Amino acid sequence: MSSAQLGLVRSIFSAWERGDYSSVEWAHPEIEFVIADGPTAGRWTGLAGMAEGFRDFLSAWEEHRAGAEEFREVGDERVLVLVRVVARGKASGLELGQMRAKGASMFHFRQGKVTRLVCYFDRNRALADLGPAPAGDG
Repeated sequence: MSSAQLGLVRSIFSAWERGDYSSVEWAHPEIEFVIADGPTAGRWTGLAGMAEGFRDFLSAWEEHRAGAEEFREVGDERVLVLVRVVARGKASGLELGQMRAKGASMFHFRQGKVTRLVCYFDRNRALADLGPAPAGDG
């Protein structure tokens, strides 16, 4: 795992913690963006597709902040981020922070760019998708 990849993911989350989802410089032009579960699950391709997916997702919230709790290197080309979410639903007024919402995001890298980003509402599903660690990994 490149320290540059870990640093890049940390910088992405630094912006997301401030509610700034505007930067896409880190993304490969043909990125696959997946929201694996939750109310707006779906799959989009490319920068425009990722923007659409984020827009659809964020439109349901008055305020949404994704904060990193832990960064885990997974093999040579992935970084898993355990996430805490603080948000308030527009329609319901429900605050996810009161429920201690814990999700995860998996960043897949190739040649210094994120080629796939999978966001999970359910952290346990993210961990299950990882499967058992390969022998000698880590």
